Parts: sequence; C-alpha cells; structure tokens
Amino acid sequence: MKKSLIQAALATAAATMVAAVAAGCSGGGDEGAHQQGDPAPRTSSIAQAQQESHNQADLTFVQGMIPHHEGAIEMADLAETRTDNPEILDLAERIRQAQGPEIEQMRGWLDAWGAAEMPGPGHDQEHGRHGQGHHEEMPGMGAEDMERLGNASGAEFDRLFLELMVEHHQGAVDMSRTVLSEGSSPEVKDLAQRIIDSQEAEIEDMRSLLKN
Repeated sequence: MKKSLIQAALATAAATMVAAVAAGCSGGGDEGAHQQGDPAPRTSSIAQAQQESHNQADLTFVQGMIPHHEGAIEMADLAETRTDNPEILDLAERIRQAQGPEIEQMRGWLDAWGAAEMPGPGHDQEHGRHGQGHHEEMPGMGAEDMERLGNASGAEFDRLFLELMVEHHQGAVDMSRTVLSEGSSPEVKDLAQRIIDSQEAEIEDMRSLLKN
C-alpha cells in the first residue's frame, strides 16, 4: 500500500516537472517570436528617424536645387554643339559630372521623405508654362538668357555661357548658405558645403576666363 502511495507521489511530481518545463519552453517561444518581430519596429524607427532628420529648410533646398542643377546641365549640354573652346568644354563636362550624381542623391532623399519634385527644365510638355517659369525664377537662366545662349556660337557663346553660369553658380551658393544656417539634416548640409566649395572654385575659374 505504502509502495503504491510512493509511486503515485513520484508520478505526480514527474508530471509537475514536465508541465513546468513545457511552460518554460512556451514562454521562451513567445520571447523568441517577440525577438523575431523586433526588426519591424526597428525598421519603423529608422524610417521615422529619417523623416525627423530634416526640416522645411532642407526640403525647400532639395526641391529647389534639383531643377537648379538640371538648369546648369541644360546650359552645359549646349556647349557641345556651340563651341570648340577646350576650356569651356572641360568646364561643361565637370558641371555634368558633378551635378548629375547630386541630382540622383537629392531625388533619393525626396523619396525617403515622401516628398515630390518641383517641375524643372524638360517638364514643358506635361506642365506647359512651368518650363518657362522655371527659367524666369532661376539666376542666369531667364527665358531670354537661354534663348540668347542657344542662338550664340563661338566666342560669343563662350562669353555668354561664362557670364550666365557665374550668376547661376552664385545662386546655388546662396541657396546652400541658407540651408547651412537654417537646415537640420547633416546629409543635406554636407551636400550644401560641397556645392559651395566646388562652385565657388568654378566661379573663380570662369571669372579668370572672362578676363582673357
């Protein structure tokens, strides 16, 4: 009889241990599932941080600088068929090589911020008057300026190209200085400083060419 009671007690204890182990495993599974689910909240936090890392000044700068860069490239493209001056052609190529990748970088920021681009050169077909309006608002790229540049060639083109591009570059430098003082995104400020450094150097080069 006593043996039966002892066996029953042992069986009960064993069952209790099994249940405790099972409960522990189940709890660990929940914790593992929670841990496996962690990347989603972290991803959401990263996206939120990207949204909060910029302010309206950064957005205004990026939305304005994309068409501004496009305008400079539009001017640089004209040089290919309107001058054989190696210094002008080299400058035009440097402008394309520098500002093309910067446009793509800024477009990536707009995508991350969920913001739209502003209409610029090349949007004329879809937006009608936007193309001309864009030129009118941009330093060195008034509609009449672009028409004169497009109709010029040789030495006349070289002089007009340099004069307009100096003014255009100065506009980019001014925009960059504004976002350095008013923006909050470190990435945007880094680009703005690079624009200042490179375009001020090109302004000096162009002023030297104008003196020759």
